[in-house]
Amino acid sequence: MWMSTFARFALPGLQRTTSASACLALRACRQLRPTAALRPPFIGPAHICGHQTLGSASIPFARQSVRHVRALDEERVVEVEWEDGGQSLYPFTWLRDNCQCPRCTLESAQARLLSLSDLDIHTGVDVVEVTNDNKVSIVWPDQHMSVFDGDWLKKHCFSAAARQAMQEELFLNERYYWDSKLRIPTADYQEVLHDDKAALAWLLALRRVGIVYLKGAPAEEGQVARLADRIGYLRLTFYGHTWQVQDKAMANNVAYTSGKLSLHTDYPALHFAPGVQFLHCINQAVKGGESEVVDGFHMAKKLQREDPEAFRTLTSVRVDFTDTGTDYCDFMLQSKKRIIDVDAEGRVVRINYNNATRDSVLDLPVHRVQPFYRALKAYVNIMNRLENVVTYKMEPGDIVTFDNWRLLHGRRSYISRPDRLRHLEGAYLDWDEVMSRLRILRKAVHGEL
Repeated sequence: MWMSTFARFALPGLQRTTSASACLALRACRQLRPTAALRPPFIGPAHICGHQTLGSASIPFARQSVRHVRALDEERVVEVEWEDGGQSLYPFTWLRDNCQCPRCTLESAQARLLSLSDLDIHTGVDVVEVTNDNKVSIVWPDQHMSVFDGDWLKKHCFSAAARQAMQEELFLNERYYWDSKLRIPTADYQEVLHDDKAALAWLLALRRVGIVYLKGAPAEEGQVARLADRIGYLRLTFYGHTWQVQDKAMANNVAYTSGKLSLHTDYPALHFAPGVQFLHCINQAVKGGESEVVDGFHMAKKLQREDPEAFRTLTSVRVDFTDTGTDYCDFMLQSKKRIIDVDAEGRVVRINYNNATRDSVLDLPVHRVQPFYRALKAYVNIMNRLENVVTYKMEPGDIVTFDNWRLLHGRRSYISRPDRLRHLEGAYLDWDEVMSRLRILRKAVHGEL
């Protein structure tokens, strides 16, 4: 079962970030099973059937029956009373804006035809009633008719719990925090390529945990492109569609040396950094070259608890990043990023940090420079604590896939020799493509929710 597989790597140090209200909404569909014998967690068809409890994280609505409906003219809402005793309110304007008839919606594209300029945002309701087939019918003042299915209305309810469940279903915002005790979830490369359930489990774990290991790829170039084709398409950058991590004379990137790479996210010099990264080991070094990763979201929350002032600094100060050179083509990049991005609710949504490309330009008044360095140092110190870092060594045929907006990754120095040069092939995708494929796979495997 997928959930029992997940339980095997949900060791101490791996924490769910769900809010209390989300937990209530999810409780009915989440059943954690006892931890099985400790072995490397593996995602495959045998572990799939329980994955929806981890992945879709939405309230599994039963068929909704409408008991009664009425228009509340003063409040300008339609009140729907359900057979289960609950009630939902729907604003007149929103209902008219979302009419499902062929004049207002192109069903084949699931796109709105009704233009906003033709929408009367002050519309009233002439007639509202429950039809014989248990749908809600509305006749508007211009005699246009809209008909809404009960299931559709229930999923689009404006209550806080329903809205949160819908957002979770669409975006899978829940994360599982982890530290050095994490045992990276692992999948079979060939199964991910050819089995929808395995591919879905891979992408769900990638979204929730932030990192998934794939085993069994041929130790030759081209495998990250094949894996990207399973999702959609690669992100082209100034380093190409794919790029070869090897020792290079006159290296235009610190990754193309044999030295240690400190923990970082890739490409903060781009205003829209790639969301997901693939790295495929084609040949490993004679000695060294171990990979290191930390959960940047978890570390940010630790910083917020331990040093609130440092957290406030890193979520407010915009830092300059730069990258200049020639590869796929010549480039001279410049961007401004906050080290820690948070959304309107204060939730950490992205980490932007690469010490190698952090610019010497620092657009701050002089009295704010030292506090910035103190804050950044505090965050880096937390990330470098041994109890927070996961270390692993890739072998030929291994592919690591990870969330570049969340994880910081690094590499220990290594020694190669002419007959055994370390060689990794890398590629990027954006989260839009990954989440699109995840939703398509979820629908293919489980049907409409």
